[in-house]
This record gives sequence, C-alpha cells and structure tokens, in this order.
Amino acid sequence: MIKKLAKSIREYKLVSILSPLCMVGEAAMETLLPFILAKLVNQIQAGCSLEEIGRYGILLVAMAVVSLMFGGLGGLVSSKASSGFAKNLRHDIFSRVQSFSFENIDKFSTASLVTRMTTDVSNVQMSYMVIIRLAIRAPLMLIFSIIMAAYMGGKLSAMFAIIIPILAFGFVVIGVKALPSFKRVFKKYDKLNESIEENVMAMRAVKAFNREDYEKAKFKKSADDICKDFTRAERIVACTAPLFQACMYAVMVVVLLLGSKIIVESMGAEMNVGQMSAMVTYGFMILMSLNMLSMIYVMITMSAESARRIAEVLDEEPSLSNPKSPVYDVKDGSIDFNNVSFKYSKKAKSYALADVNLHIKSGETVGILGSTGSSKTTLIQLISRLYDVTDGEVLVGGVNVRDYDMETLRNQVSVVLQKNQLFAGTIRDNLKWGNLDATDDEIKEACKLACADEFISTFPDGYDTWIEQGGANVSGGQKQRLCIARALLKKPKILILDDSTSAVDMKTDAIIRSSFEKYIPETTKIIIAQRVASVQDADKIIIMNSGRIEAVGTHEELLKTNDIYRETYEQQTNGGEDDEQK
Repeated sequence: MIKKLAKSIREYKLVSILSPLCMVGEAAMETLLPFILAKLVNQIQAGCSLEEIGRYGILLVAMAVVSLMFGGLGGLVSSKASSGFAKNLRHDIFSRVQSFSFENIDKFSTASLVTRMTTDVSNVQMSYMVIIRLAIRAPLMLIFSIIMAAYMGGKLSAMFAIIIPILAFGFVVIGVKALPSFKRVFKKYDKLNESIEENVMAMRAVKAFNREDYEKAKFKKSADDICKDFTRAERIVACTAPLFQACMYAVMVVVLLLGSKIIVESMGAEMNVGQMSAMVTYGFMILMSLNMLSMIYVMITMSAESARRIAEVLDEEPSLSNPKSPVYDVKDGSIDFNNVSFKYSKKAKSYALADVNLHIKSGETVGILGSTGSSKTTLIQLISRLYDVTDGEVLVGGVNVRDYDMETLRNQVSVVLQKNQLFAGTIRDNLKWGNLDATDDEIKEACKLACADEFISTFPDGYDTWIEQGGANVSGGQKQRLCIARALLKKPKILILDDSTSAVDMKTDAIIRSSFEKYIPETTKIIIAQRVASVQDADKIIIMNSGRIEAVGTHEELLKTNDIYRETYEQQTNGGEDDEQK
C-alpha cells in the first residue's frame, strides 16, 4: 500500500527530502540552546563581565535565528511536498476511475469515490506532512534531549527511565482505544455523502412531494452518528493532555527538589544551577516530544484507513482492456449477436440476457420494444463494449468487439443514453463532446437533424448560451435533442437512441427519424422506445421479454404474429382506446 501511494510523490521527491533535513537542523539547534543557556547561567553566577554575557547573548540569538530558518524552510517545503503529493494522488485516483468499466464502477458507490478523492486524500495529505516533518522532528528531539539530559543531569536523569515508559504506555493505550471509532467514521462519511448527493440530484422530487423535513431528519441522523463517533474518539484522545501535564509537573518537582538537594549537598560539585535549569528544559522537551509522537501515532493510524481505501481504488484493475494487437478500423455498422448470454456479476444466479442471436445489416434502422426490465439497455451496452458478454460473442463490422481498440470502437458507436447528461458550460462546449474539432457549420447541421437548432436560435446567446450543471436550465425535450445532436457530431457508423425521444412530441420525433434516414443512410440506427410510432417504420423491430428476444420482424409482420406487439400497438392507437371505452 505504501509503495502504491508513494508513486504519487513523483516531482515532489526533492522537497520531500529537504523537509526531514531541515528538521534535523531545527532539532539540533533547539537541543543545543538549553546547553548554551546553562553555560551562561553558570558564567553569570561566577561573576562574568557584561561583554562575555553579550557574546553569549549574540550566540543564543544566532542559534535561535538558525533554528527559526530551519523550521520555516521545513514548513514551506513540507507544505509544498504534501500539497503536491495530494494533487498527484487525486489525479491518479481520478485517472484510475476514468479507466474503469461499468463493472468496476458498480463495485464502488459514487459517494464513496467522492469521499476517497476528497476526505480520504486530505487525511493522507496531513499524514504525509506529519511524516516528513513532525515524525522526523519529534524522535530527533526525543533522542537529542535524552542524550543532553543524561550529559547535564548525571544521576538525576535516571528519573526519565521511569517517566518515559509510563507516558509512552499511556499514549499507546489511548491511541488503540480511539482507533476503532476513527475507522467507523469513514464508512459513515460514505453514507453521509451519498445522502447529500441523492438529495441534491433529486431536489425537484423532494420539493414536489414536500419531503424537506424528512430529508433534513435523515441527514441529521447521519451527521449525529458521525458526531458521536468523533466525540467518542476525541474524548479518549483528550486524556493525553492530563497525562502529559501530570508527567510534566512530576518532572519539574523531581528536578527542582532533587536538583536543589544535590546542588546544596555537593556545593555545586555534582550539579550547578545552570545544569538544573537545563534539566527542566530538557525534561519539558522530552515530554513534548512524546506527546507529539502520540499525536502522530493517532493521526497516522487514523489516516491508515484512508490510505487503505485509496489503495483499494488504485489497485482495482479495469475489467475491460485492449487486446495485445487491437483492430483500429471499424469497417461498417453491421452488428451480430451470436449465442450471447450476459449477467452483471459472476455471483448473479440469473442471466440479464440469455441465448441472444441477432443480425443487423449496416445502415439498417432497428427498433427495440419491450417492457421495463426486459434488458433492452443491457443489450445495446454490449455493442460498444461497456460490458463484456458472459457467453457468446458480439461482432461489429464483422470483428469481435473484444478485438477492437476500445477508443476506436466507442468513437464509431454513438449512444444517447436514457439519462441524458449535460455539463456546465455553453451549448457549443457540450456539443463538442461529440467532436472537439467540429466546425460551427457541422454543429448547426447536427442540431438541425436533431431539431435542436429551432430552440437554440431563440436564445439571446445562441450556441454560447450557458448550460447549468446537469442541464437544469433547459427542458427535458431540449436536453434530449442536444444529446442527440452531440451524438451525431461523432459521425458514427452506429447510432443508438435509448428511449432518447421520450420527452419530445410525436411530430418532432417523426422529423428527427426522417432526417436520420435522409442525411445518415449508411449509419446503423438502433432506436429503443416505448412508443410503437417511434419504431414502426424501422427495417426490423425486436421484441424483448425477460432478457430474451421474443420476436423479430417488420411492423406488419409483428402485428400478425406477436401478441405483445399487437397489444402494445392497440393500446397506443385510437382504435385501442375506442375498444376500451366500448
């Protein structure tokens, strides 16, 4: 896990090395200051001149400035290193997620991925700064202070052999007790973010059903749950303060009492006032270092769970990948399903698609009808290899989709999904998702084919009109037409409309289909629809039922031979309605 995360340091290796070096300099200067100060106290006690006191003063100031410089430089480079590391880590996680197939993404919830790229990365960033700065400084301060205390205090320094184990044991116990609460928090963060994401995306539904109070109560419950775990953990961690203070006061009492006794009884032979003052300072430094180490331990332990969650994403291997020698040319838009069966998970008991055999010629218009849950969308997702088949094979242009370069295949299979998605930006920006190099004339032509130009031209800014996130400032029908135009700009060999005209009126739907036949006759067109009128002019219509192909034929053929198609047609026509009224 550490090796995996360390790869994200990259160009920040130099500043990551400089930070510990600066900490060595700072720790050395800080532990030498009490030693020089002790000498000054002894010189003053011996009756030295003001000139000598001045020299000591200049030396102390110089050492303090050097320590400050090391500390300041260490803080600067460590912040740069940790921020850069976090930037690279977020980039690596995001890039990894972009390489995932739908199967990989199904393993992680959207909210969980967001938490890992935000909260978890922030925790790891803080830990990295602690590791290259405080985790170097604190042990060095502890070691240097113990050495100097032993040198300056003689027998008196033996008290640290008792105090240090007590304090260290207490800090370890506190860290171990607090860790389970910190671990639980991260899983609850996922649920909290999931609640926020769901609520914001479904805001219109929440307001339509007047469920604001319910959503607020649900959010409050999740937030309170996290608060309880944090409170429990921080209550335990808070015990470090009284433990530290008790040990610090014990050190001061022992040093002052025993130190004074040794000075008086030995007449300064075994210990002098300067050494005793240095012992007090070194004792404080030792305890502070131990306290700092305990905080480092808690922070690193807490962030270890974040690091594990991040490594989980980075270790996830995309279930789809290019073959060793991929095909980079899609000959035409012909599609063949040969004995195809598919299930979303290896653990799934039933197949979403079973025994599918289907052959579509290049340039044909094919309609797909079926009840909700009949796996119409699942079928078309296999064409652009968003999933791999479980059994059988799917051919596009006579070549197995597994043999294509995935980018090449998906550039030639343009899909307008059920859930149309627009991004924050201008209409032109959104349309260029289909083709970054599209000219204004090509953009307008695609919009005319999709019947989008007629409403775009009514906007004051035309194609430069700003689209809010998710297309919130355009209607459902306008959003669908923009998405169709975007798909057309790819100039694909296969165009798939997955119930993508459900929000437009039947007249506009007919115009769009007519323009397809006229302007892109060589493109294979697959139309998934709920309305028979949207597919009745297709070269062939596929009826799906429970993941299987029930029937294939023209409108006239299916009216005669297929009960599902005939019943659907009759229900959607005036004749069917009249029959019901009679």
